[in-house]
Amino acid sequence: MGKWRRNTVGGMKIGIPKAFLYYKYQKMWCSFFEELGHEVVVSPNTNKNILDMGINCSIDESCTSAKVYMGHVEWLIGKCDRIFVPRVVTFENGDATCTKFYGIYDIVRATFPSAKLLHYSIDYDEGQTEWKAYKKLGAELGAKAAAVKTAYKNATLALSQFEKDLAEQQENALKADGLKVLIVAHPYNIYDKLMGEPIVRALKELGVGVLYADIPDSMQMCNRSKNLARTMYWQYNKELAGAVDYYQDKVDGIIFMTTFPCGPDSLAIELIVRKVKDMPMLNLIIDSNFGEAGLQTRIESFVDILSAKEKHHV
Repeated sequence: MGKWRRNTVGGMKIGIPKAFLYYKYQKMWCSFFEELGHEVVVSPNTNKNILDMGINCSIDESCTSAKVYMGHVEWLIGKCDRIFVPRVVTFENGDATCTKFYGIYDIVRATFPSAKLLHYSIDYDEGQTEWKAYKKLGAELGAKAAAVKTAYKNATLALSQFEKDLAEQQENALKADGLKVLIVAHPYNIYDKLMGEPIVRALKELGVGVLYADIPDSMQMCNRSKNLARTMYWQYNKELAGAVDYYQDKVDGIIFMTTFPCGPDSLAIELIVRKVKDMPMLNLIIDSNFGEAGLQTRIESFVDILSAKEKHHV
């Protein structure tokens, strides 16, 4: 991409793919980079062109979510000085992520060898804490230690406030009248413009209140997940399982939404379905060839079941 282009405040243009963990950590990442004087360039909403780009540069066995991520990376090439591709392996509680988050940095680097990348690695099992990751990231950006510390503090506060606001909105939505459905999906799937938005839109057009399993407090949900699956391995799936346990008496139905062929989701959903009784459930699996018409039909049928069940109980 040539020499780094400086923006008006003297920093770099740092590109962030609008996929994967962006939907979980966007406020933290953007705040951190901007606090250090850099301009953030986020790729656009997922569209068919971005998905096709990701498919063309990915192996067939890669999940649709990973293909989407690769498409966003390719879109950013040539539009920024560095592309931020984080690596997250294990957390403080010992839980791990899916292997796609282990290897995505290496995959991107091998697929786009000329791209200028920026990354951090969080792996508590190897002593690589979040703070150490951001400290190293700030140093790589040429920032002074004091500035990095301040930027990290403000970034964590920004993320905390963002999560608090979402939780309050969800609690208010829970109090509303009418049918309510819990969508159990990773944020990078359900909030994606191409994959998840059609599902949410279809439900809302049918007058259904939508709740999201990724919004409640992560650690609390991980603890609650033991009620459904004591030995579940993956952090993000634990969070979703805990949310199912928390909301199962508060909603009328549950929709699982995953992308083909996600192994952790397949196992987690199977465990949850076996444990949660007397709850209407719908499992939507999205691949690169999905169509909105088929989704619409399945969602309408599911809502009809929920409505009939509600009338029967009344």
